[in-house]
Amino acid sequence: MDNPTLFVSSHAPYWHNGTRLSVKNCHIMIAALPAVIMGIYQYGAPALGVVALSVAAAMIWEFLMNLVLRRPVSIGDGSAALTGLIFAMLLPATTPWWTVVLGAFLAIVVAKQIYGGIGCNPLNPALVAIAIIFLSWQGIVDFDEALADYDLGFVMAYPLTALKYFGTSAISDFSAADLLMGRHAGAIGATFALGLLAGGIYLMLRGMIRWEISLSFLAGVFVTALLFYLADSQKYAGPLFHLLTGYTLIGAFFLATEDSSSPVNFIPMLIYGACAGILTVLIRNIGAFVDGTVFAILMMNVANPLIDKIRPKALGGGMKHA
Repeated sequence: MDNPTLFVSSHAPYWHNGTRLSVKNCHIMIAALPAVIMGIYQYGAPALGVVALSVAAAMIWEFLMNLVLRRPVSIGDGSAALTGLIFAMLLPATTPWWTVVLGAFLAIVVAKQIYGGIGCNPLNPALVAIAIIFLSWQGIVDFDEALADYDLGFVMAYPLTALKYFGTSAISDFSAADLLMGRHAGAIGATFALGLLAGGIYLMLRGMIRWEISLSFLAGVFVTALLFYLADSQKYAGPLFHLLTGYTLIGAFFLATEDSSSPVNFIPMLIYGACAGILTVLIRNIGAFVDGTVFAILMMNVANPLIDKIRPKALGGGMKHA
């Protein structure tokens, strides 16, 4: 190798198989387009403005940090644009411009660049940004309040808020078809469940994300919601409702699967995804927040280094002469 020092100091993976990071990021953005386009179609120019500003701000912050830290300009790999797009998908269409710019700063500078850039961040950048906004300015991401002026011809209420404060009787107006088609209040890119499912299946078939994390996450949500529902069907919603509302599907396919903050081994991936799904429903049903997806995945991001060390003992490994 011409530069062995660079090899020692670089992050994994070390063996290049010919693929490009920009290609993967492009595929993920393509997979997110159906949900984003539906959000723009429903909410109009304000949603388009939030998406465009978030992507542009993320790329600008990345470029500025490259200059300040004297690193090669990396906006060409598409990671900053993807982070900006995912962050915008988590926001309501009426988000103020300063919140979008600040969120892009938190995602790119605080959650990513100060740890060394792409591949070195221990937490999902978009989740760090939206979590800080949740905790600091919760009213901005209160979908019922933020989208109160919209009248799209169907029930414009956030299903998880209705469930949290009024029980299952308040969600009877939301059919499975409404939830699949995004006919309710919510984030720009998180309401169109059918589009998110299509994008997630596309990414799994192309090998861009690990199916183990996505499916185990959804299984964790399903089983936990089912247990709550069987315990008290008047208070807790069924598993299908939890699968199709909030950030569940965008969390399963676009958030929990982020490479730098998720496991790389088979059993750890299953544990990581299942625990994130379980925590999501626990926070929703008995926690302080309406939707627990953001904090559930962040908690598993923190636990990821420990989980990824789990190595099941090889079959026969303890036997003499095995």
